[in-house]
Amino acid sequence: MSSSKVLGASIAVGVLLIVAHLTLGSGSRALGSSLEQGGFTLTLVPFVSGLNQPLFLTHGGDGSNRLYVIEKPGRIRLVVGGALQPTPFLDITSLVGSSGSEQGLLGLAFHPSYATNGYLYVNYTDTNGNTVVARYTAAANRTTADPSTARVILQVTQPFANHNGGMLAFGPDHYLYIGLGDGGSGGDPNNNGQSGGTLLGKILRLDIDSAAPYASPPSNPFVGVAGWRPEIWALGLRNPWRFSFDRTTGDLYIGDVGQGTYEEVDRQPAGSPGGQNYGWRIMEGFHCYNATTCNQSGLTLPILEYDHSLGNCSITGGYLYRGAAMPSLVGAYLYGDYCTGRIWAARPGGGSTWTPTPLLDSPYSISSFGEDQTGEVYLTDLSGGGVYRLASSSPVLTATSTATLTSPNRTPTPPVTPTPTTATPTPTPPVTTALRLGQAIRTSGSVLGQWIKTGSGTYTFTATGPTNTQPNSSPSITLTTTAGTETGPCAAVGASPPFTTTCTGTTRGDLSLSAQVTVTFSLVGGGASSSAGSPTAPILLADINVDNIVDVRDYALWRQAFGQMNCGNGADLTLDCLVDVRDYALWRQWFGNTGPSASSR
Repeated sequence: MSSSKVLGASIAVGVLLIVAHLTLGSGSRALGSSLEQGGFTLTLVPFVSGLNQPLFLTHGGDGSNRLYVIEKPGRIRLVVGGALQPTPFLDITSLVGSSGSEQGLLGLAFHPSYATNGYLYVNYTDTNGNTVVARYTAAANRTTADPSTARVILQVTQPFANHNGGMLAFGPDHYLYIGLGDGGSGGDPNNNGQSGGTLLGKILRLDIDSAAPYASPPSNPFVGVAGWRPEIWALGLRNPWRFSFDRTTGDLYIGDVGQGTYEEVDRQPAGSPGGQNYGWRIMEGFHCYNATTCNQSGLTLPILEYDHSLGNCSITGGYLYRGAAMPSLVGAYLYGDYCTGRIWAARPGGGSTWTPTPLLDSPYSISSFGEDQTGEVYLTDLSGGGVYRLASSSPVLTATSTATLTSPNRTPTPPVTPTPTTATPTPTPPVTTALRLGQAIRTSGSVLGQWIKTGSGTYTFTATGPTNTQPNSSPSITLTTTAGTETGPCAAVGASPPFTTTCTGTTRGDLSLSAQVTVTFSLVGGGASSSAGSPTAPILLADINVDNIVDVRDYALWRQAFGQMNCGNGADLTLDCLVDVRDYALWRQWFGNTGPSASSR
């Protein structure tokens, strides 16, 4: 996982939106909407909301149709009949350490006999940052689970705060499969992915029924092999955040998060004896890692990869779709990217590789996909706290000045000719947003304003309003900054496009790079142009390598430094002495910009 996203809709300036769904046929991104692809349109239907950092959704396999959503701080929430229950199903927040972006309550799986024994298994990082897999027992009515029934199954020491994996799933063989990352930092410094003496960088396979706390099945590939842990089922994994079994064939699909350039999906056919080596840190995707050549003998290469262009950064593995609601997708593997909210469907493309098809650009931070008992697929939005069901929809109609709507056995309705009016244009409601240093407000892909630092003593906000062709229309742009007790307004605009205003103030000791700025835009009448322009001479706060362009090379440096607590690290864009998702958010906002670097930060 990586960053949170700005989830607000585009700023509507004097434009009436007629429909709720916007297709992406012109290449623009429709937030929270659908994309028509080959006659099929994928939509995301809101299911439940109000969750606290949801990370996963699953079912109990007991025929009750109940769904369970895990929240990062340490709670499992119950959904009955589409309604989120107010009382947590299980609350272990006192045991869970969730301060790191990749820490928390990470995985949940129900025993194949949950209907009779009430057993459920969780994977979390404890308050010391180490991995714990534990079993709990649900109450007889299955509406809650008692924290006092905890039985620890497995504990694994984590050397760093990131790459904890966290996925749990029971396979068709009724064994418990556990995903563990390589231990964190960056580049797998201890080579855990290729080391047989550690559980890190592996998928484990445990028998939790025949012995306490578990036994290694005798069919595991490394049982009895000197120097190898018998729990290991597969190796060479960097961070297998989400994996799943095809409910029809039993094939295993693994979404393995890449280092700085490539994300990958690995596949293990049902009936495999295990022991596959998926390549990390020898390879990243189909490519040698940090080398021009590498020894690929004995490695199992992925079925697909994608790179970090277009803002992609972290794969969220999904499911081989077997539901009934989307017939066009049956047999396709659904997966997404956490940072862009992009969703793909992949099918076998001949040979050992699969061919992906983009389905949707969503505005959500896709932390996970999940299945209900019927095979329908959902996604969880970490930042927004919602769960959405994937569904198909008919083609979307948008209104135009010459639209003609028809229905069977009915005469077409002629276009309506607009009646001229001299009424005074009605102002649009003000749009207010919290703006971090270096973050841009955008509409239709164009920058409206950015807050930049012009030295050690001043801050400057430059806002450029959109070109407005409506006569006698004029915007009002108001900037208010608040840091401690300091408040300074700025409201000065021109009488004609592009309506530029600049506000400069003195930096006080309590006005830091992470202080918030609130900007209000209120415009009257007219249709907004998509060529809003950008602030003049912005300083590239996200230009980590100081080459006067914010690009994937800066992102690679951020990924390498992620999780480090170092006040002097150039990837610490917010200057809070921690390289985390907030720094990624700034890189994302500045991506593609050129200009003088903020090397004097």
